[in-house]
Amino acid sequence: MTTQEKEHPQLDQEATGRLTDFARACKAAARAVTLYPPTHPAIRLSMGRLVDAAGRMTTGGPVALGVVPDNLLLNGAAVARPDQAIRETAELFHEHMIGILTVHSSADPDAWLPFLLLLAKPLDEIRAGGGVSRLWGATGRSHLSIAEIDYADILLDRGKGQDVTDWDDIIRACLNLDSPLDDETLKGLVDVCLSADRFSEFVMALEENDGASTGSKAAALLRMLRGVVDMVAKTDPGKLGPLLENLAGGFGKLSPDLLLELLSTDPGRADAAADLVLQVAGRMTDETVGGFVARSVVAQNGATTRLAQAFQALVPDKERRPALLEIARAEVAETPLGASEGFLETWKNAADMLTSYSDEEFVSQSYAQELMGARSKAIDVERVSDDPPERISAWVTSVGPSEVRALDLQLLLDLLRIETDPERWRRVTAPAISHIEDLLLVGDIDAASQLIAAMAAEIKNATANKPAAESAFHTLVQGAMMVHVTTHLRTVDDQTFEQIKSLCYAVGPSVIRGLAEGLAVEKRTGARQRLTELLLGFGAAGRQSVERLKSSANPAVRRTAVYLLREFGGSEALPDLTALLGDAEPHVQREAVRAILLIGTEDAYAELQKALVSGTDRTRETLTSALTAMRNERAIPLFEYIVRNIDRKGPLRAVYLRAIESLGALKADGAVELLQEALYAGEWWAPLRTAELRRTAAIALRQVGTPKAQHVLQNAAATGPRGVRSVVKAITK
Repeated sequence: MTTQEKEHPQLDQEATGRLTDFARACKAAARAVTLYPPTHPAIRLSMGRLVDAAGRMTTGGPVALGVVPDNLLLNGAAVARPDQAIRETAELFHEHMIGILTVHSSADPDAWLPFLLLLAKPLDEIRAGGGVSRLWGATGRSHLSIAEIDYADILLDRGKGQDVTDWDDIIRACLNLDSPLDDETLKGLVDVCLSADRFSEFVMALEENDGASTGSKAAALLRMLRGVVDMVAKTDPGKLGPLLENLAGGFGKLSPDLLLELLSTDPGRADAAADLVLQVAGRMTDETVGGFVARSVVAQNGATTRLAQAFQALVPDKERRPALLEIARAEVAETPLGASEGFLETWKNAADMLTSYSDEEFVSQSYAQELMGARSKAIDVERVSDDPPERISAWVTSVGPSEVRALDLQLLLDLLRIETDPERWRRVTAPAISHIEDLLLVGDIDAASQLIAAMAAEIKNATANKPAAESAFHTLVQGAMMVHVTTHLRTVDDQTFEQIKSLCYAVGPSVIRGLAEGLAVEKRTGARQRLTELLLGFGAAGRQSVERLKSSANPAVRRTAVYLLREFGGSEALPDLTALLGDAEPHVQREAVRAILLIGTEDAYAELQKALVSGTDRTRETLTSALTAMRNERAIPLFEYIVRNIDRKGPLRAVYLRAIESLGALKADGAVELLQEALYAGEWWAPLRTAELRRTAAIALRQVGTPKAQHVLQNAAATGPRGVRSVVKAITK
């Protein structure tokens, strides 16, 4: 269980579904805005889905979405196992410093566009504009409210001792080089640096941050250290020594790359910054340096060039190095690497590298300086370019998001069409599948269809790539494809629906299970009709696949299988429907009864009779209830069949009597003769049973109420046997 699950109440299933739909729609719309021009159909489609999802989420009024790095809190409640879309949307919001997003109403697509454009902006642009909250307020839109993350408050809370285990916010504040660290923030950072354990924890979190380059991390760390050291030197100089010792201990947790970046002799670095790094590095103890070497050797299973360079920079005194390496060796010996068979040779090679490595033989001093500078500098092409603005604009446009997306698509299409080696073609399908899922997510059905058609052609033409294409389709169907397809069916127009149909038919019958499962949980009438139409379009292949669904462990899927078998129609489905009459789920049984009833043949009715005779008491009761609940004229032939063929004296007597009652309730004038026979039937040795049968038949005739039925009752009352006369007179008083 995660920390979030312990701290926050959990959402129920319905609220989780609404939040998940919103997250998927928001993620897809945000991606579409970055990939396509404003007039592209994918943007219109994704915006429509977002409006629909937001409308359903705010049905009961405004909702507040709290943002944590890997989840969204709906009015303070969390999803126990958040969908991937929720995680990614939360990460997107968090990256843009959104702490709470309050959705007051759904609004229209145009009102959502400014918000999506904000999410598409790089973080440095948002910071330069004053933050996401300020930029959103400038749009004048009121259907959303944004509360921005306050990094100073987070650092202050940490300084007060609160148990905050996620360093992302602090690291993000340090990496924000455009925004100065204010006094409150620096006070929090001082408290972090005065604790050796917490500073080491911070350094390790900084190393693991994938969103920044080594140079950016070094600049952020150096900026933080300078601010902290300056504040302590001014406010409490007595703590400066312990502070520098803690910083030196943290340096031992850095990677060789980051440590080298800090020790770099970059001419652009201020002398004060270089002096600070040297002061901290000079306070690293032998144990700290040895631990630094040991951790890197264990992580890399040996020494690397960067470790050797960092070690030699830290320890310029060659005579001191062997003692430090002995400390490192002893520490490595306590790890699994030290217990491995080849440890002695591995360590010897590492020690040789660390003590004798030099690249002077291969790299000149001037070139080495150029390489060092290249890690932190770039050529400002725009400043030295003499190209006219219109040419530069055309170049920039040619590498815009939509153009690059089109080139990606064309590259994959070309590879799928021209590659003839089956193994290489198979490797191309992996990025193609990923691209198809992305395209379906944002609603670019046309582009996804092109890739699917290229793979389908290999199957149709039975090329050497056919097995790989079939495997690719299997992977695609098992992934997110069907979720995206069934979701789009709720909102797309008829033209896009035809594209989706073509796409599904190109993939083949393997999509049927996903479509049927989507149909099993879909509540919207329009989407259900489209799913049904899609499934029926598979014809015989669809019927065969649906027949396999009847063995699903999910009762909802089995009910859907019955529904689809009924829609396919024809007596061919009778054996499969008959098998479902004995299903353990009463709802499945009732659906099977209705489906068999629609077939309406003597064989179909005979199967129902067999099920009634041979089934368990529970099955018989369920089927009887299902039969008598059918107040539909289509059921009249079935009830007539039961009255004609079922023994009124046997175990199905209750079914027989209910069939008579149903004929009366349905006013079946054509069954009057059958009811008359039942009225006069009976045995003198079973007076109670005979009286019940005659009373049921007489009531049914009275319910039919036609002149023909009334005539039967009048004759029975006047000239019938005594028992018949008695019953008829009793019900006609």
